[in-house]
Amino acid sequence: MVVQDMPHGTLPLLYTFHFYLFGIIAIVSALLFVTRKSPVAAALWLVNTMFSLAALYVMLDAQFIGVIQVLVYAGAIMVVFLFVIMLLNLGQGVVGDARGLGWKLIAGAVGVALLAQIFALTRSRTPVNLTLPAGYTAQQVERTGAITPIAGPLFNEYLLAFEVTSVLLLAAIVGAVVLGKQRGEGDAG
Repeated sequence: MVVQDMPHGTLPLLYTFHFYLFGIIAIVSALLFVTRKSPVAAALWLVNTMFSLAALYVMLDAQFIGVIQVLVYAGAIMVVFLFVIMLLNLGQGVVGDARGLGWKLIAGAVGVALLAQIFALTRSRTPVNLTLPAGYTAQQVERTGAITPIAGPLFNEYLLAFEVTSVLLLAAIVGAVVLGKQRGEGDAG
Protein backbone atom coordinates (compact mmCIF):
# COMPACT_ATOMS: atom_id res chain seq x y z
CA MET A 1 0.00 0.00 0.00
CA VAL A 2 1.39 3.41 -0.94
CA VAL A 3 1.84 5.71 2.04
CA GLN A 4 -0.27 8.80 1.57
CA ASP A 5 -0.18 12.16 3.32
CA MET A 6 -3.47 11.65 5.09
CA PRO A 7 -4.31 12.22 8.73
CA HIS A 8 -4.11 9.10 10.89
CA GLY A 9 -7.39 7.18 10.85
CA THR A 10 -8.73 8.45 7.53
CA LEU A 11 -8.90 6.41 4.37
CA PRO A 12 -9.93 7.27 0.80
CA LEU A 13 -13.66 6.98 0.12
CA LEU A 14 -13.22 4.38 -2.64
CA TYR A 15 -11.16 2.15 -0.30
CA THR A 16 -13.73 2.43 2.48
CA PHE A 17 -16.59 1.72 0.05
CA HIS A 18 -14.95 -1.43 -1.31
CA PHE A 19 -13.95 -2.63 2.15
CA TYR A 20 -17.55 -2.44 3.36
CA LEU A 21 -18.83 -3.86 0.05
CA PHE A 22 -16.65 -6.98 0.31
CA GLY A 23 -17.46 -7.26 4.01
CA ILE A 24 -21.20 -7.19 3.32
CA ILE A 25 -20.82 -9.68 0.46
CA ALA A 26 -18.87 -12.02 2.77
CA ILE A 27 -21.50 -11.80 5.52
CA VAL A 28 -24.45 -12.29 3.14
CA SER A 29 -22.69 -15.20 1.41
CA ALA A 30 -21.95 -16.83 4.78
CA LEU A 31 -25.60 -16.47 5.80
CA LEU A 32 -26.72 -17.97 2.50
CA PHE A 33 -24.18 -20.77 3.01
CA VAL A 34 -25.71 -21.86 6.31
CA THR A 35 -29.33 -21.47 5.17
CA ARG A 36 -29.17 -23.50 1.92
CA LYS A 37 -30.71 -26.98 1.92
CA SER A 38 -28.72 -28.12 -1.11
CA PRO A 39 -25.13 -28.98 -0.15
CA VAL A 40 -23.83 -28.02 -3.60
CA ALA A 41 -25.44 -24.58 -3.43
CA ALA A 42 -24.09 -24.14 0.10
CA ALA A 43 -20.57 -25.05 -1.07
CA LEU A 44 -20.76 -22.48 -3.87
CA TRP A 45 -21.86 -19.78 -1.42
CA LEU A 46 -18.88 -20.76 0.73
CA VAL A 47 -16.59 -20.25 -2.27
CA ASN A 48 -18.08 -16.76 -2.70
CA THR A 49 -17.38 -16.06 0.98
CA MET A 50 -13.77 -17.19 0.56
CA PHE A 51 -13.25 -14.90 -2.44
CA SER A 52 -14.70 -11.95 -0.52
CA LEU A 53 -12.38 -12.67 2.41
CA ALA A 54 -9.43 -12.85 0.01
CA ALA A 55 -10.38 -9.42 -1.37
CA LEU A 56 -10.50 -8.06 2.19
CA TYR A 57 -7.05 -9.49 2.93
CA VAL A 58 -5.64 -7.86 -0.20
CA MET A 59 -7.17 -4.54 0.81
CA LEU A 60 -5.51 -4.89 4.23
CA ASP A 61 -2.09 -5.28 2.54
CA ALA A 62 -1.93 -9.00 3.26
CA GLN A 63 -1.58 -10.14 -0.35
CA PHE A 64 0.09 -13.42 0.58
CA ILE A 65 -2.78 -14.42 2.88
CA GLY A 66 -5.28 -13.35 0.19
CA VAL A 67 -3.62 -15.56 -2.41
CA ILE A 68 -3.39 -18.47 0.04
CA GLN A 69 -7.09 -17.94 0.86
CA VAL A 70 -7.97 -18.42 -2.81
CA LEU A 71 -5.53 -21.28 -3.51
CA VAL A 72 -6.03 -23.33 -0.37
CA TYR A 73 -9.56 -22.65 0.80
CA ALA A 74 -11.50 -21.57 -2.30
CA GLY A 75 -9.47 -23.99 -4.41
CA ALA A 76 -8.25 -27.16 -2.77
CA ILE A 77 -10.55 -27.45 0.25
CA MET A 78 -13.67 -26.68 -1.78
CA VAL A 79 -12.70 -29.29 -4.37
CA VAL A 80 -12.51 -31.81 -1.52
CA PHE A 81 -15.91 -30.65 -0.19
CA LEU A 82 -17.54 -31.00 -3.61
CA PHE A 83 -15.87 -34.39 -4.11
CA VAL A 84 -17.31 -35.66 -0.82
CA ILE A 85 -20.75 -34.19 -1.62
CA MET A 86 -20.79 -35.92 -5.00
CA LEU A 87 -19.33 -39.14 -3.58
CA LEU A 88 -22.03 -39.39 -0.92
CA ASN A 89 -24.80 -38.25 -3.31
CA LEU A 90 -25.89 -35.54 -0.90
CA GLY A 91 -27.24 -33.40 -3.72
CA GLN A 92 -30.15 -35.73 -4.50
CA GLY A 93 -33.46 -35.18 -2.83
CA VAL A 94 -34.38 -32.57 -0.29
CA VAL A 95 -33.54 -33.40 3.29
CA GLY A 96 -36.22 -32.34 5.75
CA ASP A 97 -35.29 -29.53 8.11
CA ALA A 98 -34.83 -31.17 11.52
CA ARG A 99 -34.32 -27.87 13.32
CA GLY A 100 -37.36 -26.63 15.16
CA LEU A 101 -38.37 -23.04 15.86
CA GLY A 102 -36.79 -23.16 19.33
CA TRP A 103 -33.35 -23.99 17.94
CA LYS A 104 -33.64 -21.23 15.35
CA LEU A 105 -34.52 -18.71 18.08
CA ILE A 106 -31.58 -19.86 20.20
CA ALA A 107 -29.24 -19.58 17.21
CA GLY A 108 -30.57 -16.09 16.48
CA ALA A 109 -30.05 -15.04 20.11
CA VAL A 110 -26.47 -16.37 20.07
CA GLY A 111 -25.84 -14.48 16.82
CA VAL A 112 -27.18 -11.23 18.29
CA ALA A 113 -25.05 -11.75 21.43
CA LEU A 114 -21.92 -12.29 19.30
CA LEU A 115 -22.66 -9.17 17.26
CA ALA A 116 -23.13 -7.17 20.47
CA GLN A 117 -19.78 -8.42 21.78
CA ILE A 118 -18.03 -7.55 18.53
CA PHE A 119 -19.62 -4.09 18.56
CA ALA A 120 -18.54 -3.55 22.18
CA LEU A 121 -14.97 -4.68 21.45
CA THR A 122 -14.62 -2.45 18.40
CA ARG A 123 -15.78 0.57 20.41
CA SER A 124 -13.44 0.00 23.35
CA ARG A 125 -9.98 1.53 23.60
CA THR A 126 -6.98 -0.77 23.39
CA PRO A 127 -4.55 -0.40 26.32
CA VAL A 128 -1.31 1.36 25.39
CA ASN A 129 0.84 -1.62 26.43
CA LEU A 130 -1.00 -3.83 23.86
CA THR A 131 -0.58 -1.49 20.86
CA LEU A 132 2.32 -1.55 18.42
CA PRO A 133 4.25 1.62 17.72
CA ALA A 134 3.40 3.50 14.52
CA GLY A 135 5.18 2.00 11.50
CA TYR A 136 6.29 -1.15 13.35
CA THR A 137 4.70 -3.53 10.85
CA ALA A 138 6.22 -1.68 7.88
CA GLN A 139 9.67 -1.87 9.50
CA GLN A 140 9.28 -5.60 10.11
CA VAL A 141 8.26 -6.21 6.48
CA GLU A 142 11.21 -4.16 5.22
CA ARG A 143 13.63 -6.03 7.48
CA THR A 144 12.45 -9.64 7.05
CA GLY A 145 10.06 -9.59 4.09
CA ALA A 146 6.32 -10.21 3.99
CA ILE A 147 6.37 -14.00 4.16
CA THR A 148 8.84 -14.61 7.01
CA PRO A 149 6.50 -13.41 9.80
CA ILE A 150 3.92 -15.96 8.59
CA ALA A 151 6.14 -18.85 7.52
CA GLY A 152 8.48 -18.66 10.53
CA PRO A 153 5.91 -19.44 13.22
CA LEU A 154 3.97 -21.78 10.89
CA PHE A 155 6.96 -24.06 10.34
CA ASN A 156 8.53 -23.65 13.79
CA GLU A 157 6.08 -23.23 16.69
CA TYR A 158 2.92 -24.44 14.90
CA LEU A 159 4.36 -27.21 12.73
CA LEU A 160 2.68 -29.96 14.75
CA ALA A 161 -0.76 -28.32 14.52
CA PHE A 162 -0.21 -27.74 10.79
CA GLU A 163 0.62 -31.40 10.18
CA VAL A 164 -2.17 -32.67 12.43
CA THR A 165 -4.63 -30.59 10.39
CA SER A 166 -3.41 -32.20 7.16
CA VAL A 167 -3.74 -35.69 8.69
CA LEU A 168 -7.25 -34.79 9.89
CA LEU A 169 -8.24 -33.73 6.36
CA LEU A 170 -6.79 -36.97 4.98
CA ALA A 171 -8.76 -39.00 7.56
CA ALA A 172 -11.95 -37.14 6.59
CA ILE A 173 -11.42 -38.00 2.92
CA VAL A 174 -10.76 -41.66 3.71
CA GLY A 175 -13.86 -41.74 5.93
CA ALA A 176 -15.97 -40.24 3.16
CA VAL A 177 -14.70 -42.84 0.69
CA VAL A 178 -15.45 -45.68 3.12
CA LEU A 179 -18.96 -44.36 3.80
CA GLY A 180 -19.61 -43.89 0.11
CA LYS A 181 -18.37 -47.38 -0.70
CA GLN A 182 -20.58 -48.95 2.00
CA ARG A 183 -23.59 -47.06 0.69
CA GLY A 184 -22.81 -48.21 -2.86
CA GLU A 185 -22.50 -51.86 -1.79
CA GLY A 186 -25.83 -51.69 0.06
CA ASP A 187 -27.59 -50.29 -3.04
CA ALA A 188 -26.15 -52.99 -5.33
CA GLY A 189 -27.25 -55.90 -3.13
